Amino acid sequence: MRVCTLASGSSGNSLYIETENTKVLVDAGISMRQINLRLETIGVELSEIDAVITTHEHSDHTHAIKRLNIPTYVTSATTHLWKDTVNQLEEFESDTAFTIKDLLVTPFSVPHDALDPVGFSIQSNGYKIGIVTDIGSVTALVKERLKNSDILLIEFNHDSEILLYSHYPWDLKQRIKGRLGHLSNTQASELLHDLLHQGLKHVILGHLSQVNNRPEVAFQSASKVLKKNGAESEVSITVAPRKTVGEVLQI
Repeated sequence: MRVCTLASGSSGNSLYIETENTKVLVDAGISMRQINLRLETIGVELSEIDAVITTHEHSDHTHAIKRLNIPTYVTSATTHLWKDTVNQLEEFESDTAFTIKDLLVTPFSVPHDALDPVGFSIQSNGYKIGIVTDIGSVTALVKERLKNSDILLIEFNHDSEILLYSHYPWDLKQRIKGRLGHLSNTQASELLHDLLHQGLKHVILGHLSQVNNRPEVAFQSASKVLKKNGAESEVSITVAPRKTVGEVLQI
């Protein structure tokens, strides 16, 4: 499997996943032009993409889906938002696994202020990728679905102290750190600690706030977890860039 982020953050999100037989995007929250350009940098044509799978309806995850003539998977609770504008609309239930060629996609509900937000575990040929990009709090279901992943994409949205002193209005700060908002570095690091296992190879820190976090702060938070557990030499950490292609990971 080959995995990399095309964009990550409040200005847009998209994750590329490739197996021997399948190429998909998880979310398409940037322009079609930018998706095309960024795919080209890793040697992939947009026409090769088999499907787009969406986590939820917010525009930083769905910006391009009205223009992409590609099978686009959305939860049944959000189908009504797209049925007149998305050409090849497919629906899935938030608690039911489905397949796309050689991918087994298992969606699961996550706490976030959207209609029916989900994370995913995506498996192929014995490998597993766990994905939670917009999540306000960690549930037992989230831990269960993400366990035993070879690659994890976890939201490290904000640093609590930076958020406290940022220029954001108080009500927005409350939303961000609320149960249906976004994970802090501390919360995400605690989740990472709970998910550590011998087979974990890569952790991608995603959806960092441009205002309320810094890449080096998020990286340090995750690194402490690995060091504490003696896993710093076994697991790589990458911070997903906001507007460029991230590191291409292979398992």
